[in-house]
Amino acid sequence: MKKKDRYYYFYFFSILLVLSIFIGSQYYSNKPTNQGQQYKDGKLSLPLNINQPQLNIPVNISDYIIQIAKIKSSSPSLYKKNEHIYKAINEWISRSLMVDEFYKVGLNSYEMVGQDGYGNVHLTGYYTPIIKARHQPTAEFKYPIYKMPVVSDEEQLPNREQIYNGALSDRDLEIAYSNSLMDNFIMEVQGSAYIDFEDGSPLVFFSYGGKNNYGYSSIGRLLVEQGEIEKEKISIQSIKDWAKNKPENQIKALLIQNRSFVFFNPQYNAEVTGAAEIPLVANASVASDKSVIPLGSVVLVDVPLLEDDGQYRGRRETRLMVALDVGGAIKGQHFDLYLGIGDKAGKLAGYYNHYGRAWVLQP
Repeated sequence: MKKKDRYYYFYFFSILLVLSIFIGSQYYSNKPTNQGQQYKDGKLSLPLNINQPQLNIPVNISDYIIQIAKIKSSSPSLYKKNEHIYKAINEWISRSLMVDEFYKVGLNSYEMVGQDGYGNVHLTGYYTPIIKARHQPTAEFKYPIYKMPVVSDEEQLPNREQIYNGALSDRDLEIAYSNSLMDNFIMEVQGSAYIDFEDGSPLVFFSYGGKNNYGYSSIGRLLVEQGEIEKEKISIQSIKDWAKNKPENQIKALLIQNRSFVFFNPQYNAEVTGAAEIPLVANASVASDKSVIPLGSVVLVDVPLLEDDGQYRGRRETRLMVALDVGGAIKGQHFDLYLGIGDKAGKLAGYYNHYGRAWVLQP
């Protein structure tokens, strides 16, 4: 190779090397930040590490106080189990201490290791839908919502496809009829809903009543794999929009790929409750993996805030939250934030698939 040719060869190679490093660092980094990830303290060596967080004062202290009051009135046993923690946090609030001063009231802040070992805890959102329904089927309101069947230990309940094909008919299990198969499915995913019978009566809370014990499959992932919705745009709202003009057989063909099916229990004049059977306060409660974060635990969460279009643009806030719910998809270093009731909360919940840092407050 001539000297001149060698010069251009090495020049060209060096440009490619620089570009590859740049592109790799931007798109193939093992430390992405586009979903709110942070890497302030390096890799955590243990699942929970004592760490005094440098955060702003929680914005939801009044909601947290209401949530603790609901625990005390609804579950005295759970309150008593964690009373020393709740009282210490109340003292911390009354003394107007900073977030790195929980030690002054006898508590430590144990940082969670996160899904990546760097403290980034997976954050999703859930909400309570309001669904229109009727007591009896009509031409429009024809999709049944079922209560849990009484079954023996040996009996296997039917899967979703079998239920859609009438496997539960003639068993007097129908508790309402909606006008949307997709609304029913979203209610199952969220675990509960308020039902509006549109007859002037109060809304009825349909709480989780059980399931058929088949494994859960994400229809959002299926829609992405099928090219129906772009991965970056997947949300509850985008799934509902996809279903709006689709024929019933196409919607059923998608939904039956999730064999899991959830049943409900009507409750009149009831508040939204979680697995701990305690009323949930929006932005002050989370669903957790109770083998990691037991029910009743208090966590300090650094939450990335999303804009109206669902995008994260750097704004964050600190929240005091209590673990009061669980979920089949909530495993390990993952919190599902309870965001409230209705469409506005639902839109926000559909966008959340982000990461924040979290500290468990313990003696």
